[in-house]
Amino acid sequence: MDRLLVVGAGPKAMAVAAKAHVLRELGLPAPRVTIVESHAVGGNWLPSGGWTDGRHRLGTSPEKDVGFPYHSSWARGHNRAINEAMMAFSWTAFLVERGGYAEWVDRGRPSPHHHVWAKYLQWVARKSGVEVVLGTVRTIAAAAKGWEVAVVDADGVASALGSDALMITGPGNSARALAEHPKMLSIAEFWNLIGRRELPSISRAAVIGGGETAGSAMDELVRHDALTVSVISPAATIYTRGESYFENSLYSDPGKWRALSVDERRDVVRRTDRGVFSVRVQENLLGDSRVHHLQGRVVRVGGLGEGIELTLRNERRPDQTHAFDLVVDATGGQPLWFLDLFDADAADLVELAIGGPIDKDRLEASIGHDLAVTGMEAKLFLPNLAGLAQGPGFPNLSCLGELSDRVLAEATMRSSAVRGGATQRAEYLR
Repeated sequence: MDRLLVVGAGPKAMAVAAKAHVLRELGLPAPRVTIVESHAVGGNWLPSGGWTDGRHRLGTSPEKDVGFPYHSSWARGHNRAINEAMMAFSWTAFLVERGGYAEWVDRGRPSPHHHVWAKYLQWVARKSGVEVVLGTVRTIAAAAKGWEVAVVDADGVASALGSDALMITGPGNSARALAEHPKMLSIAEFWNLIGRRELPSISRAAVIGGGETAGSAMDELVRHDALTVSVISPAATIYTRGESYFENSLYSDPGKWRALSVDERRDVVRRTDRGVFSVRVQENLLGDSRVHHLQGRVVRVGGLGEGIELTLRNERRPDQTHAFDLVVDATGGQPLWFLDLFDADAADLVELAIGGPIDKDRLEASIGHDLAVTGMEAKLFLPNLAGLAQGPGFPNLSCLGELSDRVLAEATMRSSAVRGGATQRAEYLR
């Protein structure tokens, strides 16, 4: 793998870019990393990305930065140097350079606002010297030696980028809503109104979704003058993300993950990551008597004068209909959003590798140790789908340093074997 193309300039891309830079600085082989991003580095943490207004706080500790957990173990004789060099890209190094480290410690190490986290990611990009191409990916095609990605920039100029390997990150389109209705907003429309301070007066608001995207929207709505703010999700209640050592250790160190059964893994993810609010958001909502939870799946959206009606379905009770002045669809990203970009030949290659039509279950089960789809000659890294097979921290910010190790280790070892033979390659392995 001489060239790695990454779609999306978020934390995962920056972790790989920083690690590749460190490897080159240490004289170790690493691929050339090129990142394609439609907005800006860290764009999903800025208002322009459509997932936030930039003023809400990060749901995890910023110390889980692009190098965390700093325990590279695959390059014998070089691991300590890799870990130490990655500290130059840490959150604390960022604060020290900006002169804000002491204040951050004195204030109790708070999670930063989203726009500050974006500045950290932009700092990593500059420090690593990674190539960032600003543009929107239109198609992904299979090529003779890897992938060819068609990109269109802001001026409408098209270009084609070739690579040996491809890594896809990000949640997809934030402008999608459950239904077309003037009183139902996508998460992008919601944050756009918040940013312009144009959210209309509302008495009954609702947010659909039980994850962190919904949590941020709820956290914002309770700052307004609504009489009631309801969160709608199929779960029995709104759960708080597990934040004890026992849960966190599974995210930071996925080594224990392989010993769990598939059912046990799904249970961990369900209890600690999917459909949960962060502790901070949950604490903000608990003391507000306007906040309610409505259990069910939305099966119908209808008009009601100047408002909107949602019909909720639960397995063990009759359908219920509720009226609102405003509804925000905060169900989050679509895990397979990128498949719309694949041409027929590229989709065929994926289908052959996973043994059937492409769906989420097959793709999740196919993700190997390197976070790529197993059985494909041209590597397709899908860390957002690696949670079930490889560890719950890979789809989020919990083990970015381990993620970069997994993606880059095989390329480094392969290159070492070509240059120095099997003996030198063995030196990289414990």
